[in-house]
Amino acid sequence: MKVLNEVTEFFNENIAPPHKIISARKKDQEWRVLVEVIEEKEYMKKYARDQMVGLYEVFLDENSEVTGFSRLSLRYRTDIEEQVEQ
Repeated sequence: MKVLNEVTEFFNENIAPPHKIISARKKDQEWRVLVEVIEEKEYMKKYARDQMVGLYEVFLDENSEVTGFSRLSLRYRTDIEEQVEQ
């Protein structure tokens, strides 16, 4: 799917490789994608701490180009996942 490939490429180039794409929804002409990313992986390993997982919301236009994103939450990888309202 082109949208998922664009999101993956965007994160690889600008933030960090996606750990997991957990949802993709199209509403009207815009896509909303939720992505989990391992934050500061090497830093956390160095200090023997649990990895941090960031949950990002990404928006794409009708041409599958990223138009915006924001981090919704940050948690330890072993913490129970919170449900995000959609």
